[in-house]
Parts: sequence; C-alpha cells; structure tokens
Amino acid sequence: MFGILQSEKRKLRRGAATWLELADRVRKFRGDLLSAAQHQRLREAAAEVRVHLDDPAGADRLEPAVTALEKVLRETGGRIYPASSLVENVEFFLVAAIVILGLRAYFLQPFKIPTNSMWPSYYGMTAESYPPGAEPGLVRRTARLFGLGASHYSVVAPADGEVLIPVVANFGFRPAFIDKPGRSLLVFPAMMREYTFSVAGEMARVAVPAEFDNDFQGVLETAFKGTSASLSLALREAADRNKPLPTSRMTMQGREVTVYWIPSGKTVRRGENILSFDILTGDLLFVDRMSYNFIPPRVGSGFVFKTGNIEALKADEGDKYFVKRLVGVPGDVLEIKAPVLYRNGRPIEGAAAFVQNARREGKYPGYTNNTGGRLSGDGLQTSDGLLPLGGTVTVPANSYFALGDNSPRSKDSRYWGFVPDKDVVGRPLFIYYPFTSRWGPAR
Repeated sequence: MFGILQSEKRKLRRGAATWLELADRVRKFRGDLLSAAQHQRLREAAAEVRVHLDDPAGADRLEPAVTALEKVLRETGGRIYPASSLVENVEFFLVAAIVILGLRAYFLQPFKIPTNSMWPSYYGMTAESYPPGAEPGLVRRTARLFGLGASHYSVVAPADGEVLIPVVANFGFRPAFIDKPGRSLLVFPAMMREYTFSVAGEMARVAVPAEFDNDFQGVLETAFKGTSASLSLALREAADRNKPLPTSRMTMQGREVTVYWIPSGKTVRRGENILSFDILTGDLLFVDRMSYNFIPPRVGSGFVFKTGNIEALKADEGDKYFVKRLVGVPGDVLEIKAPVLYRNGRPIEGAAAFVQNARREGKYPGYTNNTGGRLSGDGLQTSDGLLPLGGTVTVPANSYFALGDNSPRSKDSRYWGFVPDKDVVGRPLFIYYPFTSRWGPAR
C-alpha cells in the first residue's frame, strides 16, 4: 500500500526479483519441454538480471536486462508466461477454495441458526408484518436485505372478495399447506412450505422455508385472527357461522386429507396485499471445530452436533447440524422444576442463560417439563419422553444432554434423547451476520 512512496530504482529492483522468480518457475515446470538452446538463453538472461540486481551501481543496466529476460520468457514460458487472465483467475479461485475447505474442515465452519429454539441467545428466522400501505419501498427493502438479511414476501389478491383459508380440521384447525422442494437465495436446495388462499375462486400462493413455519403462524395470526384470542379459534368460529363449507382434497405430509375453505372475514380488492411481511435471516455464526479435539465440552456451552446417529431424528432430519446448550455430561442427574433446571440436585450453573431462564428474566421464558413425549422415528410423539413433570434423567456414558434456551419452543433432548459424544462438532464462536446488536462473540 506504500508503493507510491518508493523510489523508481527500488520499484525496478522489486520487479526484477519477480521476473527471476518467474524464470525459475518456467525452468521447474517446463524444463522437460525446452530445447538445450532455450535452456541456455533462459539461464543467461536470468544470470544477467541477477548480476545487475546484486550490484548497487548496476541500476542503469538492470532495466535492459529485465527486458531481455522478458523476451526469452515469452518464447519459453508456454502457459506459465504470458499467463492469460482466465488462468490467473482459475488459479486464484482454486487456491481460495482449498484454503476455505481446509478452514471449514478443521478450524471454522459457517453455520446458520434456522429456528428459534435457542432464542434469545441466538435468533432463528423471524418475521415482521406490514399493515396495508406500510410496505417498504425498493431502497429500504434493499437496505434491509443487506443489513438484516430480510427477504420480502407479499401475497397479492387475484380478485375482489373475501379471503378463504383452507383448513384441516383434525390438524389443530390450522391453515393447510403443501411441502415442496424449492431453493434458498435462489441457489441452494431447500424444503419449502406452500400456503394457498382463495379469493372469488382464484388462488394466491406463498411459499416459505419449512423451518420458518412456526413463526409464519404469527404472520397469519396478525393478518386474520381479528378480535379472537387466536387464529385457530377465529377459524373455528368462522366455520360454525358459515356452514356448510366448500371442501377439496389435498395431500398434506404424505396423507390425503379433506380441506375446508373457511371465510377469513378479510375482504380485499384485486391487486391489494393479502399478506405483506419480511423474513429476517437467522443468525449466521462461525463454529470453532478445533477446541473440542483437545478439551471436552463444558456444561453451559453452546455446542453444535450432527443428528445422524440420534435415532428419533433420523427419519425427519437425517444428518443435519443442530445447535443447543449443553446441560448434562455422563453421570449427571437432571430435573426440571419450572422454571428452574436442576443438575445433581442444585440449580444448574455455567451460563448466563441458566440464570436468566431460572428468573424468567428479559426474553428468557424459563425451563419447562416435557409434556408431549418423545419423537419416534416417523416424527410422531410417544409417551416415553425425558424430563416430564416430577421426573429425572441420568446421562449415560459417552453421551450429552442438550436443551434449547427457548425451552417452551425447543425440540431437544427432552424429546429425542441423548447426543452421542462422537457427533459433537464444535462450539459457536462468533455471530458475523446480520449486523445487529448480537453481532460479535457468541454467548
């Protein structure tokens, strides 16, 4: 960066040294392709440059010597010199890829928090709804995209009329959806969850990431629950008022079900937004893959692990990466007396999140007992979950027990069991995106 402060002679000498390195490279990589005469001319031209480079008084003769060497290199260099911009770019990106893969495999791995099981320590995807007329313009949308990772979604009314919502009655009276493959950021394969709305017999659709589904329910609540306590209650009341309801058949989570189209009470005009919202990206962080090769994880640490050997997660998750907080190591006896988590008979220590949950401080909701059983291999819940009300669990050898900081909304070891110690990947190190108050060292 200080090249402009160097003298012309110094710049010439630095350039000459680079030419000598290039000549040496040609000899090493193309020596078997050169004739004896070419070898001789290359040696002589390089020797001439070296003589004047080492002679403080030979600066005036250095430039002609470099020019002569460059002429020989054009004859003997092949693909090494003169190098095309394509070759240089390919070499640069190849070396960069090797470095990045090495860092990822042994030192640092980028990781995205997809859900809010660790909220508020780490944020998963969250939503921000916009009332009519308050949608962000292009400039603001672009700024939010780069600063917060906010992707804008809108569902536009295809006709005038009341919005109808498809509902499966035996599915918690929640809006129906279809799982379908899609792409994240228009590039990466991802599972999407598509919701459909009907206005005057015409359909409007929106597809959101499947991992965002629970938070998308909040978007629907904001738009359609009205004065009711919840969206499901509002839909039940609307169904009772509007019987009989139009129906259709659809395949939902592998089963063919009957869908009831329920009037939402929301009337729109063609071109108006039925829904308008942003999805803000989950925290992106670097995971330290090195430390746990030398020291075991400690209670209180956030830790990232693979799910491929957790039997209850195989069917739904496959071999993914999860992040939770380590609360139990082999031999520990754990118990939850809401809102406090106990380890070996005492309130657990080792992380600020433990204290904040115990006090239900700030946004921390406190620890809750398992009330839904364990997840079986087909994703259904059975009755033998861990840490039910009044129950304890002892962590077996070669295993860890993991809980989310957002206990009421976290599927964790209470539901799918223990984490094999061989599957621990590393610890969260640094939140590098988005640029919010959470940016910096991971908690």
